[in-house]
Amino acid sequence: MTVKTFNEFSNYINGGWVPSNTKESVTNRNPADLDDVVGSVQKSSAEDLEKAVAAASSAKRNWRKLSGAERGNYLYKAADIIESRKEDIAECMTREMGKTLPEAKGETMRGAAILRYFAGEGMRKTGDVIPSTDKDALMFTNRAPLGVVGVITPWNFPVAIPVWKTAPALIYGNTVVLKPATEAAVTCAKIFECFEEAGFPAGVVNMVTGSGSVIGQGLADHPEVGGITFTGSNSVGKQIGQSALARGAKYQLEMGGKNPVIVTEDADLDQAVDATISGGLRSTGQKCTATSRVIVQKDVYEAFKDKLVAKVKEINTGNGLNEGVWMGPSVSENQLSTVLSYIETGKEEGGKVLCGGEKLSGGEYDNGYFVAPTVFDGIESNMTIAQEEIFGPVLALMQVDTIEEAIETANDVEYGLSASIFTTNVQKMLSFIDDMEAGLVRINAESAGVELQAPFGGMKQSSSHSREQGEAAKEFFTDIKTVLVK
Repeated sequence: MTVKTFNEFSNYINGGWVPSNTKESVTNRNPADLDDVVGSVQKSSAEDLEKAVAAASSAKRNWRKLSGAERGNYLYKAADIIESRKEDIAECMTREMGKTLPEAKGETMRGAAILRYFAGEGMRKTGDVIPSTDKDALMFTNRAPLGVVGVITPWNFPVAIPVWKTAPALIYGNTVVLKPATEAAVTCAKIFECFEEAGFPAGVVNMVTGSGSVIGQGLADHPEVGGITFTGSNSVGKQIGQSALARGAKYQLEMGGKNPVIVTEDADLDQAVDATISGGLRSTGQKCTATSRVIVQKDVYEAFKDKLVAKVKEINTGNGLNEGVWMGPSVSENQLSTVLSYIETGKEEGGKVLCGGEKLSGGEYDNGYFVAPTVFDGIESNMTIAQEEIFGPVLALMQVDTIEEAIETANDVEYGLSASIFTTNVQKMLSFIDDMEAGLVRINAESAGVELQAPFGGMKQSSSHSREQGEAAKEFFTDIKTVLVK
């Protein structure tokens, strides 16, 4: 039997754990079992943030002066430590934000893999030699770090997203001040324990917990923070971007999605059903790349719908720590209320609930934030649940006649993060690739797939049009310096 421990964390500043000067903390509970108290983190002040930024600013010169290989060695060590603590970190993640234990273990190992990938970047080229018009001159480019980078992360991937932002920032010579979402800050703090054990020099990596209005906005406004990388809601992201722009700081925003899957008349329906369920309902639909709209050609609509609903009804929802549970709870009472509100709006606007559509109750469900996986029929593109991000286990079925109508419907939202199509027709694949307004397009694969070595980011209102991960990360976390030697 697993012993459920209480984890109490201070801020991590200048190489040590430092309590907030507010002497206030926030306690996080398991959204699947509210009697299970996971731990607490600091409710920090602007003064706490100031200490962290000062530490990062003081450390940035010596960190930048290390070779890429030397910086990479710290990342390799951190990866090994995270892997050795996989069970503890994953259990904490499941208890704190609700995703199932197998998903949490996978995410933890992904964090280690991201660190190793970027550790290797320390040995790769940083510039190019460019011919000069002067035959006696050597001209080349190099990369300069931004200095102190502010990292603001959401609760849905409390290991992967902090790591995929922090690792490239570090390997390219920046120091970091990270503000995690409070709902999953205990899990994020466990990653900083691994950074501490890896021996990063004091001030290179810092974590400050607290409200977005104080700590997040404070990072965006701080004159010594040279860059801000943010993942979260559109409203907050735009505010962060405007603040950074106003003082000339670099910013990177990854925001919402309303991701479609198109199922054509020639698709493998069983494959499409399985991928729609996995892409839309795993992690309780709490992914920015989760499938939300399911656009199906009319000739296979009924067959696809019947297969989908039958499989969704088989989903085992419960505490993610329990073996056999496929889907956990919403992360919080507020998130549950948001999802239920959208479901009610969908009904009011004429959508038909084929399964789910309610808060689960009885037994363990009464002590958590559980909503039944939900499938809507009869959804039109102008309906609220076809336009706005729900961030919950809700699939909206939409019927179309042609592939052209399907792509037009798929593009008929303000977002453009990810999209997928299921077809065996090459011409339909090519049309989808060319015409889909999304940063990530996938053929015969679920919408919610992101590989660490590939660029990730959205179009339209989903992004500030920069890209994360892979080699593309270098473009944000560094500035190009052109050098001429006469």
